[in-house]
Amino acid sequence: MDYKETLDYINSVRRNVWKLGLSRTRELLHMLGDPQDELRFIHIGGTNGKGSTSAMIESVLRAAGYRTGLFPSPYIEEFRERIRVSGENISEEDLCRLTELVKSKADTMEDEPSHFEIVTAIGMLYFREKKCDIVVLEVGLGGEFDASNVIKAPEAAVLTNIGYDHMDYLGDTLEEIARTKAGIIKSYSPVVLYPNTPEVMDIIRSICLGRGCELWIADFNRIESMGADLSGQTIRWDGEEMRLGILGEYQMRNAAVALTVTELLRRIGWDISEGAVRKGIESVRWPARFELLGTDPVFILDGGHNAQCAEAVAESLERYLPGEKVTLLIGMLRDKNYEEALDILLPYTDKCYCLTPASERALPAKELAASINKKGIAAEALSSAEYAIDKCLSEDNPVLAFGSLYMAGEIRKTYRELRAD
Repeated sequence: MDYKETLDYINSVRRNVWKLGLSRTRELLHMLGDPQDELRFIHIGGTNGKGSTSAMIESVLRAAGYRTGLFPSPYIEEFRERIRVSGENISEEDLCRLTELVKSKADTMEDEPSHFEIVTAIGMLYFREKKCDIVVLEVGLGGEFDASNVIKAPEAAVLTNIGYDHMDYLGDTLEEIARTKAGIIKSYSPVVLYPNTPEVMDIIRSICLGRGCELWIADFNRIESMGADLSGQTIRWDGEEMRLGILGEYQMRNAAVALTVTELLRRIGWDISEGAVRKGIESVRWPARFELLGTDPVFILDGGHNAQCAEAVAESLERYLPGEKVTLLIGMLRDKNYEEALDILLPYTDKCYCLTPASERALPAKELAASINKKGIAAEALSSAEYAIDKCLSEDNPVLAFGSLYMAGEIRKTYRELRAD
């Protein structure tokens, strides 16, 4: 298969179908020689902050001299972002070759693997082939029945902020969602937890106690801001100052989780110097998370997709653009609680442009604009990212592009192309 054929195949395989159970993934990986059993992992689940936290941990480990794998979900602009080794995307040639191998095995299975199961198998093969010392593995959806959960006990299981998301699959209550996400916790394997509601914390504590797992809870009192503007932010962790390579008030809390993971890894024998921690935290980059794309006018991109994300963005707007109104460029998925997200963000804008994300689950731009208009804010549905960005750039207000990650990649690429002209 050539590169186009490879992507066509990957994208054709039950892309938006999620089926409970790990049997298909285990069967497929077993036919491929169980590559996951030869690797060591940091396994990361949660609702919000998984990508940023994964990126920080991987950056620190790479700065410490380890050959790292990174398996984030989803990608922003280019599919190859999904499988990375030492900061580099998998090559087109390697992706084609390994996909063909995985396809040859998947085609023999009575129960066809899903899109995510196929991608997980490709990633495991590549990480083994590249002899990764450690893989930072992000959960795709949920935890207990996610394809990534076929691994044996990781160096650490990490649970980021847990909130309401994918309720059709994960449960109707926060407690049900937390139990499903906590399914990545394996017996006698340490756990790092982002502080959550008392109900969630009690559930995680109980599971850790029952499985003999040491629980490390990130302490947000140990991290503080030493100053921040749109050029970056300086943090202090236990008295040590360092630059944090990504913006956003909420990223300090994700950094506290990542730094707690670093301490755990040192405790169990990983060689990570203070210099590596500083370098890794400073050099980390993660697209579409309160990312500054430009300054004339200020143009910020955030791939938030739910009310928790909107709250985090609002917090950052208060910090970086106090008292200013932004032009909101927004696209949402129908199955998200977009009304609650709107209620959080609309006080920061007096003008909205709406787009339809490239997803079968997209909320049409006209429906989104109508909902915003009913709330008393001027909103207009536009047909393309190029037209929307052009309109935003012709005005004086700062711009916040917010919403589905299915839209973020197009915004990022189109913005770059328009600015290059």
